[in-house]
Amino acid sequence: MAAKTKQSPSVWTRQQREPDQPALSQAAIVREAIAMLDTDGIEALSMRKLGARLNAGATSLYRHVATKDELMELVVDEVVAEIVVPAPGTPDWRAAVTEAAQSFRATALRHPWLSSVLGQAGLAYLGPNLMAFSERLAALFTAAGFPEPSRAIDTVLSFVIGMSTTEAAWLTTIARSGETEAAFIARLMPAAQQAAADHDHLAEAYAAPLPVDPVEIRDSKFGYGLEVVLDGLALRLPEAAG
Repeated sequence: MAAKTKQSPSVWTRQQREPDQPALSQAAIVREAIAMLDTDGIEALSMRKLGARLNAGATSLYRHVATKDELMELVVDEVVAEIVVPAPGTPDWRAAVTEAAQSFRATALRHPWLSSVLGQAGLAYLGPNLMAFSERLAALFTAAGFPEPSRAIDTVLSFVIGMSTTEAAWLTTIARSGETEAAFIARLMPAAQQAAADHDHLAEAYAAPLPVDPVEIRDSKFGYGLEVVLDGLALRLPEAAG
């Protein structure tokens, strides 16, 4: 008897069912899951709670999405469609990559759970939107002349995802406090200054006046780090090596 073919546990490798009934479609489930994730966070998401929000039982959801892992693949792919990547062949590749990186960061901050689950969402990279996103980045870096565009992409995304994960966690903490970012920092600062008192360099940094605009500070940190990454990548271009 022929061996049974083993399927990968992913929504993108499974044969899709017949079109959904309009009352409860896969698209409606994904939209509501994204809204729930944005409002309540990754810890609050369950098929039971999602079903209740849709006035349907968890069993009804499983007719459209086989597992919670598959649901996460779908929501990640849906959100990635919001990221803008400029067309290849633009005169300034650094400006184009910067635009894409800033769009990724903005998307990750609109959906604070995104960066933290990208590496956990099964085979999410097989989704149509993530594939299109990766293809546009590959075209951009190839047109810029990078001999190994995939490595350049990984370098930029590692920076952007790392920074966005930290920033999203920080903003989530502030949101839960019910304060503005400036008020939260002002309340936290005395404790931070006390903790840094025995550390010369940190004490000096914490003694500086509080930032007038925390958003501007976060933007500046992201921009500085991205510039450093792009400076390093520019050295890998053939004309720079020559």
